Amino acid sequence: MTSMALAVCLLFDRRTDEAIRALWERLEALGTRTLATHTHGRHVPHLSYAVLREYDVAAVADSLDRLPCGEPLSLRFDAVALFRRGRAALVPAATEGLQARQAAVVRACEDSGAELHQHYRPGAWIPHSSLATRVRREELAATAAAAFDILPLEARAPACALIDSSTGQRWPLPRLL
Repeated sequence: MTSMALAVCLLFDRRTDEAIRALWERLEALGTRTLATHTHGRHVPHLSYAVLREYDVAAVADSLDRLPCGEPLSLRFDAVALFRRGRAALVPAATEGLQARQAAVVRACEDSGAELHQHYRPGAWIPHSSLATRVRREELAATAAAAFDILPLEARAPACALIDSSTGQRWPLPRLL
């Protein structure tokens, strides 16, 4: 078992990826550090179904591979969230289909023996695409204003991957979850 942080992520289509990266650039120009420059600098725009604290990558991938293949997801980002400790994110509508997919992913991860981060338990999970992890209080208004400038954002999520958040290493998943 590895102890770091492994995320099961939905990855966005090129248009959505570019829109979020452009927002990261704008926020950086305003003085807010975003995922573009956070830690290893290899972050990609995404939405995490699950974040795992203890896991075996091969076991998680094998368990996820047993889930039915899903269709590309359409998401509508229409809100900005400011979480505790300064995390800023775009928030999509938490549709019944999105919540059902997330719950299935969590079950598969737990079936692999992985330990799920508490904020990703179904019922506690708030779907989001992170913009910045440590927004200072004086940056909140400008961060929210810049994010609202690109909303609503109609997004497509045609791919999934396992991503080690500490290194940026990615394991593409062969099927959409």
